[in-house]
Amino acid sequence: MPEAPAAKTESKDQSLQDGESEADGDEGDATELTGLFVERPPENVTAVAGSDFTLIAKVDSTSLTRKPAMKWLKGKWMDLGSKAGKHMQFKESYDRDTKIYTYEMKIVKVKPADAGGYRCEVTAKDKCDSCTFEITVEAAQQEQQADILSAFKRADAGEDEGELDFSALLKAAKKKKKQEEPEIDVWELLKSAHPSEYEKIAFKYGITDLRGMLKRLKKMNVEPKHCEAFLKRLESCYTVDKGKKIVLRCEVVDPDIQVKWLKNGQEIKPSAKYVMEAIGNIRTLTINKTTLADDAAYECVFGEDKCFTEVFVKEPPITITKLMDDYHVVVGERVEFEIEVSEEGAHVMWFFEDQELHKDKDSKYRFKKDGKKHTLIIMEATLDDIGMYHAWTNGGHTKGELEVEEKELEVLQDIADLTVRATDQAVFKCEVSDEKVTGKWFKDGVEVQASNRIKMSHIGRFHKLTINDVKPEDAGDYTFVPDGYALSLSAKLNFLEIKIDYVPRQEPPKIHLDTTGNMVSQNTIIVVAGNKLRLDVEISGEPRPTVVWSKGDVPIKESEGRVRVETKKDLSCFIIEGAERDDEGNYTIIVNNPAGEDKAVLFIKIVDVPDPPENVKCTTVGEDCATMVWDAPPFDGGAPIKGYLMERKKKGSSRWTKLNFDVYESTTYEAKRMIEGIFYEMRVFAVNSIGLSQPSLTSKPFMPAAPTSEPTRLTVHDVTDTTCSLKWLAPEKVGAGGLDGYVIEYCKDGDTEWVLANQELCERQWYVVRGLPVGEKINFRVVAVNVAGRSPPATLQQPVTIREIVEHPKIRLPRELRTKYVRHVGDKINLTIPFQGKPRPVATWLKDGQPVDPKVINVRNSNVDSILFIRSAEREHSGKYELLLQIENLEDRATIDIRVIEKPMPPVNVRVTEVWGFNAALEWNPPTDDGNSEITGYTIQKADMKTKEWFTVYEHNKRTHCTASDLIMGNEYMFRVYSENLCGQSEEPRQSKNTAKIAKTGLIQKQTNFKEKDMCCSPMFTQPLIDRSVIAGYSTAISCSVKGLPKPKIVWMKNRMIIGEDPKYLMQNNQGVLTLKIRKPSTFDGGKYSCMAVNELGQAEVECKLDVRGKKEIMFMKHSAS
Repeated sequence: MPEAPAAKTESKDQSLQDGESEADGDEGDATELTGLFVERPPENVTAVAGSDFTLIAKVDSTSLTRKPAMKWLKGKWMDLGSKAGKHMQFKESYDRDTKIYTYEMKIVKVKPADAGGYRCEVTAKDKCDSCTFEITVEAAQQEQQADILSAFKRADAGEDEGELDFSALLKAAKKKKKQEEPEIDVWELLKSAHPSEYEKIAFKYGITDLRGMLKRLKKMNVEPKHCEAFLKRLESCYTVDKGKKIVLRCEVVDPDIQVKWLKNGQEIKPSAKYVMEAIGNIRTLTINKTTLADDAAYECVFGEDKCFTEVFVKEPPITITKLMDDYHVVVGERVEFEIEVSEEGAHVMWFFEDQELHKDKDSKYRFKKDGKKHTLIIMEATLDDIGMYHAWTNGGHTKGELEVEEKELEVLQDIADLTVRATDQAVFKCEVSDEKVTGKWFKDGVEVQASNRIKMSHIGRFHKLTINDVKPEDAGDYTFVPDGYALSLSAKLNFLEIKIDYVPRQEPPKIHLDTTGNMVSQNTIIVVAGNKLRLDVEISGEPRPTVVWSKGDVPIKESEGRVRVETKKDLSCFIIEGAERDDEGNYTIIVNNPAGEDKAVLFIKIVDVPDPPENVKCTTVGEDCATMVWDAPPFDGGAPIKGYLMERKKKGSSRWTKLNFDVYESTTYEAKRMIEGIFYEMRVFAVNSIGLSQPSLTSKPFMPAAPTSEPTRLTVHDVTDTTCSLKWLAPEKVGAGGLDGYVIEYCKDGDTEWVLANQELCERQWYVVRGLPVGEKINFRVVAVNVAGRSPPATLQQPVTIREIVEHPKIRLPRELRTKYVRHVGDKINLTIPFQGKPRPVATWLKDGQPVDPKVINVRNSNVDSILFIRSAEREHSGKYELLLQIENLEDRATIDIRVIEKPMPPVNVRVTEVWGFNAALEWNPPTDDGNSEITGYTIQKADMKTKEWFTVYEHNKRTHCTASDLIMGNEYMFRVYSENLCGQSEEPRQSKNTAKIAKTGLIQKQTNFKEKDMCCSPMFTQPLIDRSVIAGYSTAISCSVKGLPKPKIVWMKNRMIIGEDPKYLMQNNQGVLTLKIRKPSTFDGGKYSCMAVNELGQAEVECKLDVRGKKEIMFMKHSAS
């Protein structure tokens, strides 16, 4: 993992120690959030490489309300808790008597990479404490020379313990560790160096923040002074997560002093990010939404007094969202290990086994970053690259294994023996499977050197040796040896000497065929497609015979072109350039002269790589495997098919992965080690003795998936004479293949042949099996089906007898329908009455003993219930409804009393029967129509004949008479009455026929004289205008307030000129508050503004001065003030 340079860590620790010593000298335990540690790790620790090492810290919890939390950190932000394992171990214990927590960090077999700055920090609610320490790793001392051999003795060898085992030495030779350089204290170098050498030191030791280090070096060189301004200084350091808020707090002596806050020596200005507060003697700096830029040194300054602190910003852990894949390649192939992390720009460290990989100029490793993707690239894999590769972030780890195999070299075309004549050209040619393989040519064991006459070429997979103007000394055994392979190809060059015998007599023509070289039999020649065929046939005869070549019955006369015949003295050359499949066939050579004729027939066979396989498809899939089948190529290239090579890739990817390196002979292959739920594609290559075919068409995408588990809770829902209804639940385990449907099967009890009940998959979780024999015992089972096939079956524990079950009819009347069912006029009536019975019962509805009218009342019956529905209820729908349920001679009945109600009519004959004092007696008769519901009460209201406003006297009065009290003397009252039932009050009241008049008792009211106050006054300003100075371009307003009656008229003036309907001005008057708004004033809008208020009793006026200043003037004033 990345860590801060040791020198930088030491500088921070040194500055912290200085700050702590200064605070301890003045105030002792004045810092509020320190002092939790009882025992701290030593500041400087030295460990020996290869040995175990333990650090101990103790925390006192007597003053803590909860258990403290301990963190061990390396550098600034790397939490070592995520690295706990064999190398780093953490232990925690608690002493109940002393209430002290003991924390241990143990490093097993210390490595040089463990050196650096560390920090342990403890937090408990609102308290925290931290301490820093430095670990230095020294190399282990060398053993004496005499004990070197003992290191290679096998301790577990028993009697052979004395023998030496040098395997460890051989392994160590492969990976030589770099000699560790002694650590150099950069701070001591900077202290003693001349300022002109600072940049040279920074470049040499990789210092990136030289300016910040020099500023801190300057502070370190200044001797701390006694501080009288601060009661409590800042903490020695603060730690905060990236994006969180942190508060720096100190306490000063004088509550009235002003302090400054500095960051890396620069003053901090207040903003939304930096909030500075002064509350009494407390001074705080709040940093909101911290970033890595906030990781710096901070100071609180008052005059010459300062207090320092360091803020460490921790980045959130970077997690790995896409893990590393394993690779299986051959030597020379490119390897790309790719991962994805949770954030862009994250730091990722790559390791090969225990060795970190770096981006060096001469390294074969390449590193690539693309957003969240990080890639380790090995350009050409070798056998030394075999092993485990790791990728680390500060919050995650992944690994992938690389397997490299040596690629076997395959000979696609061997060298053929040649027989040539003097001055002719001899060409040896071979083809191997790897284009990058080089080699050497030898003659009789001696390497052939290129010259003007001898040429050697390497084009792709073809290696060629060409000898021009062949001489007798060129005859011999020629061998081609590929570099790096224990393989050799040999052929013989025969030199043909031409002897001419002069005879006086004629000689019949003769064809002399050479049975060596390309000829596999007396009359058959095999040529690889694309290669050149040159057939030199020696002709003898006197006089010189004529030669005719033909394919079938068609003579070949061309002397130029791809297929041609060349005639030389005593030699006829038949040449095919770039042999093709159509060139295969029987060829005839006929020679004749006056002395006779000779004829020879040759069969030329063209061999080629086979056609690609066809119909590649996936037949079955498993949880991590799939079975692939394909058809053999329609054309085998003229050579038997040796086998096939398979490749696969993920759908959407472009990288193919080889599945086999050895030729696979069958046309059925089971691909393994795949991931369930991922779509894959496959292709197949055919291989014969000539080479590799083109790839087949890519198969349709397929997804490895396991069959589901068996369906659960299979039960019989219903049985009739010919059907059985089954129900079940979905399988507990479905997997990535999903669930396509279910197959239902049955068989007679005792049989083993299962019959398919459904031709198509059933997607529901119930099914009715029909056409079953009556009285038979039947077994049922249900199978879940997905792309991976059939699941294990779910079966019933015992067979089911197919027979109708007779069940008496029974009506399950709901509880709310067992009493009177009341509904309002216009409501919907929807009654669902469940029932049971087998076979299906017949349901009939009756009203008052008569069948219901289907035009008025809707009835719908099902197997399990009956529904009675009335869209809009009327009063005539009231009555007793009866449901009759019948199965043959069995029946059941249920009665429902339905009452439809509405609001009643008003009462009748409302009258005042008696008046006495302040009271009046009322009586009335019940309404003629109660709305099909009994009257629950009456509402009585009264109204004064003067105001005729109605007020309620009684509500819910159950009697038909009442007494109205507390009437006002001298007033005459009339009354009205509403009737009520369950539906509510009557729409209209019934008013009394007579009134009740409350007589006066002779009192006389005396009128008092009232004189209305005169509120009229002349205008008077209660708030005057105020002089203002504004900035040009910013809208402003001037205001005043005035009173006066009648309402005065307002006139605004500028420089004694009335402001008219200028859109730049907006005049408002709100309850006497007068406002003049000026929109974006310029310097020309400055001057004297006045407001005049005028009414018939007088007038008043106020004025003010408005000064409009330009922006340049403001900048000039600020500059002069500074």
